[in-house]
Amino acid sequence: MSPYLNTEHEYCVFTGIGFNKVCVPVISGHGTKGVFELLAGWRRTRESLPFKERVADAFADVMVCYTMTSSLYIITFGMGASPFTNIESVKIFCQSMCVAVLVNYFYVFSFYGSCLVFAGQLEQNRYHSVFCCKIPSVEYLDRQPTWFKTMMSDGHDHITHHEVLPYHNHFIQHFLREHYTEWITNTYVKPFVVILYLIYASFSFMGCLQISDGSNIVNLLASNTPSVSYATTQQKYFSNYSPVIGFYIYEPIEYWNSTVQEHLTTLSHGFNKISWMDNYFQYLKVVNVSASTKSDFITILQGSFLRSPEYQHFMEDIILSKTDGDEMEIIASRMYLVARTTEKTREEVVELLERLRPLSLINNIKFIVFNPTFVFMDRYSSSVVSPILTSAFSVLTILILTFFLVINPLGNFWLILTVTSVELGVLGLMTLWNVHMDSISILCLIYTLNFAMDHCAPHLYTFVLATEHTRTQCIKISLEEHGAAILQNACCFIIGMLPLVFVPSNLTYTLFKCSLLTAGCTVLHCFVILPVFLTFFPPSKKRHKKKKRAKRKEREREREMMERERVREREEIECIEVRENPDHVTNV
Repeated sequence: MSPYLNTEHEYCVFTGIGFNKVCVPVISGHGTKGVFELLAGWRRTRESLPFKERVADAFADVMVCYTMTSSLYIITFGMGASPFTNIESVKIFCQSMCVAVLVNYFYVFSFYGSCLVFAGQLEQNRYHSVFCCKIPSVEYLDRQPTWFKTMMSDGHDHITHHEVLPYHNHFIQHFLREHYTEWITNTYVKPFVVILYLIYASFSFMGCLQISDGSNIVNLLASNTPSVSYATTQQKYFSNYSPVIGFYIYEPIEYWNSTVQEHLTTLSHGFNKISWMDNYFQYLKVVNVSASTKSDFITILQGSFLRSPEYQHFMEDIILSKTDGDEMEIIASRMYLVARTTEKTREEVVELLERLRPLSLINNIKFIVFNPTFVFMDRYSSSVVSPILTSAFSVLTILILTFFLVINPLGNFWLILTVTSVELGVLGLMTLWNVHMDSISILCLIYTLNFAMDHCAPHLYTFVLATEHTRTQCIKISLEEHGAAILQNACCFIIGMLPLVFVPSNLTYTLFKCSLLTAGCTVLHCFVILPVFLTFFPPSKKRHKKKKRAKRKEREREREMMERERVREREEIECIEVRENPDHVTNV
């Protein structure tokens, strides 16, 4: 596994994009899954076979499913990199993930497979896997100290060294085979699992009804910084007011014209204004002076109004310039608008933006409105709908493609049903855990599709294609073959995410929360929900019973016919040996 992680780190450094650093822990969930599955397939092979046959059997057992899941990774992340996603950082991440998945696939297929070949050669020739030296004989090791025996032993109990399935000695495999599969398929456990799933589905559905966007700027800042304190205080005490919106007029207009003045008043209707124009007109009323022409308007503005101490700060809001005729003209100006809102501040500000911005395109007065928080509001204004549509379209595409990639359609149905259940569970539970829709949560939702499919697909298809008599026996076989790899990869994935907890950033903490929910919901389905639901829902195993019964009867008929043939030959073939005594006859 260490070469794999080094390869991923070098790839992310090579790209030079800081956002791709998130790829390292995220893509490791797919890469280590292939490593653990291939290692489990290697351990399931017989040690007495030549290493070439062992490698061939391991690849035949694992690489078909791994190829399918890698293809679906590229498809779903390709959709995330498509115009369906409205956040640029998500597109960059998905593009990087597509390349990383290709690197992972060829790494597992080539380099890690070569490592298995090398390990098989060492094992067949009884060489140590670490020191690459010949392993001493058992008699020699018995005469050595314990530490030497521990370091140089091949790790096998030589009494059972040639057992048929050495993988059964693995402690996780032993626990799953001897204890867990018997417990989870117990009749008295199944009702509690059904109740557990109903609770899981109800909480997920409740969370899905409370989805909110992640446009809160606090979620995008580093923890324990002055910016967070400012944003928190502003939201706590002044949340009834929108951010201060800059209203910028960037072309010369006739400010002295009453029609233009009424037009500007209409545009700013509903806002509290901090405007040099309102103060200027109020000043004209106080001094009882009229400024209905251009020359009077600019002369009084420049010579009297802006020279007053209480109005000097408005000089920064007015840009004056000389024209070709040496006349002064206002080429640009600005004012500030503040809207009074209710508790739903972000939604109302978005509505204000949707009302003002179209006017800036079609209005006779050329203006723009801006506030730094608009960057985040623009970014997440549709972040609730986008991931849901992308995820739903991904599920639909996967459903269509899996019918061509896999033989059994019922297995495809169960796979899509399981992936959808995991996706909705993560979406609902992360909402209940105060995780909002931002760029990181959207990435995790896209990744959840692939993570769940990567772990559930081998588990489900092993069950569907099993030929045992009962569903219980089939689910036991499926858990024994893939349970250890699923558990190992989920533990490694969560351990790899743990350092994110100590990063002082809300985005990385959101990534940890979503990743933990993704791994937890997937493991819950693989080890608890599917083993129970598959025991009393289709596919049925009766056809396998009939086939086995027919094969058994056919073998019995063949055996009876062979016995009859041997008896008939024994009766027909008679050899008479005549010796010197003609009365002595020997039957053979």
